[in-house]
Amino acid sequence: MRLPNLSLAFVAACFAFAALCIAAVPALAAPPQPTARIELTKITGRWYEVARLPNKIQTGCQGGTSDWVRNGEGFSVLQACHKGSLAAPATEWKAKAKVIDPKTNAKLQMTFFGGVVKQEYWVLEHRADQGWLILGTPGGRAMWLMSQRPTLPTAIKAQAVARVKQLGYDVARLEFPQPAKN
Repeated sequence: MRLPNLSLAFVAACFAFAALCIAAVPALAAPPQPTARIELTKITGRWYEVARLPNKIQTGCQGGTSDWVRNGEGFSVLQACHKGSLAAPATEWKAKAKVIDPKTNAKLQMTFFGGVVKQEYWVLEHRADQGWLILGTPGGRAMWLMSQRPTLPTAIKAQAVARVKQLGYDVARLEFPQPAKN
């Protein structure tokens, strides 16, 4: 069956999107592994982007959020940011996430565009008591510091960034976007 040109263009754009997200940043020599079991109920709700490694898709993104809702055996995820400034309309990406390592619950596979684009994400550190986590890709090319509040207190943010550095990431490359408004 021959697909219409529009469908082929859409599929090509989806693969280009995934490649830009991952290939634009050098990988770590030895990517970190998740070290602790994650309680899945602790990752539901809204997460705010505190810091990230630069990536093409999020260039200029401000006020990034990620809303996680339990959906059967996985999650429905709505990611959003404002390109350029918080006054800009939100750009949204919808995804599905499922646990691929039930031993730790720390390795997730997210699918975008109805499953056309797939990417693993690992919860590398989760400090539920302080309300933050570090999320990364297996190759170490992408990393996000996320918080359950729009901003982290200065001392806690410093601890989180220190942990990012301990995991082997170059913290001098981190971007700290403007926080989202509730």
